[in-house]
Amino acid sequence: MELQEKINADVKDALKAGAKEKLTTLRMLSAALQNRAIEKREPLIEDEVIATVRSLIKQRKDSIEQFSKGGRQDLVDKETAEVSVLEVYLPRQMTREELEPMVKDAVAQTGAQGPKDMGKVMKALVPMVGGRADGKLMSELVKQMLG
Repeated sequence: MELQEKINADVKDALKAGAKEKLTTLRMLSAALQNRAIEKREPLIEDEVIATVRSLIKQRKDSIEQFSKGGRQDLVDKETAEVSVLEVYLPRQMTREELEPMVKDAVAQTGAQGPKDMGKVMKALVPMVGGRADGKLMSELVKQMLG
């Protein structure tokens, strides 16, 4: 089953189960996907669906950070619940141990010498990882290797 079809099926299941918070989050995700498809003027491919989910998760995490600074625990809890619903639709994330050899390969391929070459390494690493690793973790590991 395609990811977008799974999301639509989960919307129906949440509606039948009466899971209001999950339903709200999934409807927001569906709307974002639909808007993205309208902007693009053609159906989204799997990678674009995943990128949209990642974008929504990133927005939620930024909101969590801001709400926690503002002392709004109720909103932190709401956003955290939304993140947990959205993360189901992402591919399994790579661990630090799985990512380290790929970072070493990318450094070797690009011939990077120091921190100034971080951009080259990241440019080579991102396609290798294919969206299965956190960007912060990737940049942290690249900095360690080059620093």
